[in-house]
Formats: sequence, C-alpha cells, structure tokens
Amino acid sequence: MAFITCNFHSEVLGLSTSMTVILPQQTTTQIGMNNRSSQKLHKTLYLLHGLSDDDTIWSRRTSIERYVAELGIAVVMPNVHQSFYTDMEYGNKYWTFLSEELPAVARSFFPLSDAREDNYVAGLSMGGYGAFKLALRHPDRFAAAGSLSGALDMASHIQDPAFPHMVPYFNLIYGGKDITGTDEDLLHLLSANSPSMAEKPALYQCCGTEDFLYKDNLAFRDKCKAVDYPLTYVEGPGNHEWGYWDTHIQHFLAWLPVSFR
Repeated sequence: MAFITCNFHSEVLGLSTSMTVILPQQTTTQIGMNNRSSQKLHKTLYLLHGLSDDDTIWSRRTSIERYVAELGIAVVMPNVHQSFYTDMEYGNKYWTFLSEELPAVARSFFPLSDAREDNYVAGLSMGGYGAFKLALRHPDRFAAAGSLSGALDMASHIQDPAFPHMVPYFNLIYGGKDITGTDEDLLHLLSANSPSMAEKPALYQCCGTEDFLYKDNLAFRDKCKAVDYPLTYVEGPGNHEWGYWDTHIQHFLAWLPVSFR
C-alpha cells in the first residue's frame, strides 16, 4: 500500500488543508501482508474523523492500512476540523468542501473511480453524521455508507441540555437555528428522499450500548424502520472509544459490498 500525506490548497475553504490517503499496491514480498490492486481506477472509501480529531487519526488509532489491503480499495481521509461536515453559519463551507471539492481534487491527484458502485463513505461520531449525510443527500454517488457511534439525531442533540459545552460549537455551525426538517437533519433525509430500492445506498450502523450517543442511534434505527429504509444495525457492549472503533471498522469493511476486480 502507498500511504500519502497530501497537503493542498482548498479554493472552497480559502486555505491550505490536508488529507491522508491510502492507495492499493499489488505486492508479493511484504511479510505478513496480502496487498491487492486492480491496476485500474480504484474503488474508494471516504473515511471521516470525529470532533476532536483530524485526517491522521484513523491511521494513528487503527490498522486501517492493513485492514483494506486485501480489498484493493483506496481510502481518502480529509480534515474538516470541528465543522460537523456542514457549511457553517459562522465559518467555512465544509459541506461544499466535502461533497464537491474533495472528490474532484482527490481524483485529479490519484487514480480514483467516480462510479457510484465504486464509492463508499464511513465515519465515527461526528464523522458518522457526515457519512450518512453525504450518502443520503447524494445517493447517486455512493453505494454504501457506515456510521460508527454516530451523532445521528443532531436536531435533538443540539438542544440537549446535557451538553452545554457544545453550545458554542453548534451556534457557530448552525447559527442557533432549529435544523429539524432540513437537509442537516438525518431523520428528515430518510423520509424526504425516496430513491428506488436499487438506488438507495446500503447503510451500516453500529453503536455501543454504553455510548453517550446511543439514544441518537436508536432514533436513527427506529426512523429507518418507520420509513422502511434497509439498514444493517449492530449494537452491543461498548463505549465511545478507539478499542470499539478499531474492532467495528473491521466489521464494516467485511460487510462492505466490495468485489475485487
């Protein structure tokens, strides 16, 4: 595998930023590794970080490079700071960056496929929210999406008095507005968008029962049931921590509908 730290300028953000990228490489002499590459445009997983992290965190806290080696897929991990993958009311346009500029820039630098069936997105916590928002708002671009301990009921979460320390962040991002029924509300997106069954991105959701975002995840699961949206849902003992995510990113990759070619 090639492991690349890519620093580049974002026209949307108006600043220099970074992404960490893993590219497939066919090898036969690496001890303990079974690397595969199709030698074509690569299938791509966009892997999103959480609130306190950046584009390096998945490679620092997990063995993501090793986990994807046999799948022969590329991984693109962008840096969006604490934006909740949103065009901020008082800040930068991180949704536009994520959904429009990042894929175009990454494909201009690296041999990545733009075919829907070759593109996937996943993330943890804040990144789980971003991943499902990207898949649900652009079902024509992604075959599958995954959320690990995601903040999936943001319309309720930003009004929860149990998290007063988050109010400044939410005010900067959403301007103190109620996002219920908007494109920032994942529960709304589930019912507002009605692509045919064949066009719906496959969704994988997991959360630990001791996680502080467990209620968010139950709300999203129940909404999927209510609108008959197909969902692979996994829960069990676990908290909001990297031991859980390191285990469950492997489960997600095993579930991912990737056929090597």
